[in-house]
Amino acid sequence: MIAPTSDAIVQQPGGAPSAAGTLLLETKGLSKHYPGVDALVDVDFELRAGEVHALFGENGAGKSTLISILAGANTPTRGEIRFRGAPLVHADVGAARARGISAVFQEFSLVPQLTIAENLFLGDEPVRHGFLDRRNELKHARELLERLGFALDADRRVQELSRAEQQMVEIAKAFRGDLSVLILDEPTASLTERETESLFALIRQAKAKGVGIIYITHRMVELRRIADRVTVLRDGRKVGLVDAHAADEATLIQMMSGRPISQVFPKVNYAPGETLLSIERLTTADGAVRDVSLAVKAGEIVGIAGLVGCGKSEVARACYGLLPVAKGRVLFCGQDVTGWKTRRMLDAGFSYLPPDRHKEGLVLARSAIENTSLSALHLPQFSGNVFLKRKQEKDTVSRLADQLKLHPFDLQREMAAFSGGNQQKVLIAKMLTRDVKLFVFDEPTVGVDVSTRVAIYRLIADLCEAGAGVLLISSDLPEVLHLCNRAYVMFRGHVQVELQGNQITEDRVLSHFFERAA
Repeated sequence: MIAPTSDAIVQQPGGAPSAAGTLLLETKGLSKHYPGVDALVDVDFELRAGEVHALFGENGAGKSTLISILAGANTPTRGEIRFRGAPLVHADVGAARARGISAVFQEFSLVPQLTIAENLFLGDEPVRHGFLDRRNELKHARELLERLGFALDADRRVQELSRAEQQMVEIAKAFRGDLSVLILDEPTASLTERETESLFALIRQAKAKGVGIIYITHRMVELRRIADRVTVLRDGRKVGLVDAHAADEATLIQMMSGRPISQVFPKVNYAPGETLLSIERLTTADGAVRDVSLAVKAGEIVGIAGLVGCGKSEVARACYGLLPVAKGRVLFCGQDVTGWKTRRMLDAGFSYLPPDRHKEGLVLARSAIENTSLSALHLPQFSGNVFLKRKQEKDTVSRLADQLKLHPFDLQREMAAFSGGNQQKVLIAKMLTRDVKLFVFDEPTVGVDVSTRVAIYRLIADLCEAGAGVLLISSDLPEVLHLCNRAYVMFRGHVQVELQGNQITEDRVLSHFFERAA
């Protein structure tokens, strides 16, 4: 049934319910060649009615190329696509949607100046007596949002929405017509726990109606929760097909990266010293964090785990001056820093890496060298009395780019032209341009491939072993399990439990994810 490459580790589908569904979509020998690059090579793929078929692989593995072809946004160099048994050639995305094939890409296709309703019906606006029927459009948009369970005002402009709300609008667009195939590319990256659960409920409803769903994610927990089968891609080629319910993390990582999990997470030599960060009964003004106490010492990696929306990010943001504190204290290096502004915290040696590199971390229109040195330009190492020390800036950034294996190694290249993984490397390099005592990594590997993860994990271990304190906030449970010597688990703004050493197991952490411990 499957012809994997020689180094593949393959598990055949183990009787998942989807295996008996009608074949909806099939590719044979699908390939896409760009000058100097084979983005996709002879990929065979099939999607059945009523199944979630996940695509898994590193950045650059060919996932985005495959779904862009299936959604009509790209054309293959060679190969065949069959839809309901008949040959299929898309003219464009509109033609694919007319056949019931709809995609939600990572990069949104919304018009910021238009309302949600106008975006939902863009290109297919209701008309009455030859004129646009805005009242009817608004009515249908509200009905759609209500049916999907999205608490959005259909008359609101997209430019006023958060990224999570924009993600919901994109999802609503996909559900607007009669669906046969739904393609979702990292759909939960911007969603809270509640929004994610709403999306999963919609996916289950779509499956029950016979919709075939292609789902891209880097999160193992999502594969186990909603996927039926997983196709693994590496370097543009299909490595194998596995049953999502039987596949384990180690197998998937080795298939995806070509290396065992032991080579992904480094061994860390912890040497806990003085307490750097002490949080005492912290409550934020917005209520996202309530009565939280925790501590981080020099020479250790402390994790905060929990579902998206549990308040784990808000803890760090309140300490860093990004969220107002209502009650409690934040002590850093023995000093009360409660309510300090971000710049003051940064100068004190507290560095925070945000989860959204585009919105909060990088200036995409500027170069790698400018982004890396931006927060440290006022320091003596980069700034003279009148002019910037360009040579020192270039030497420092070059060293950091080499350390993090930036690719391509072009410091003048605009950030928008780098892959997501290399953008993340620049964001981390930005933290290393100054003296830092405590590094806070908030979802440091979101949307990056395994190779980049390995580099980030090694850096985190090196920082810890060099004597810095590290606070790791992650929705990716293996990161907490394999990197941390202590971990806090949060649920709905509260700390459920603190675990240490060999207490940090998957079962113990997950047991505190969903309800307060008795």
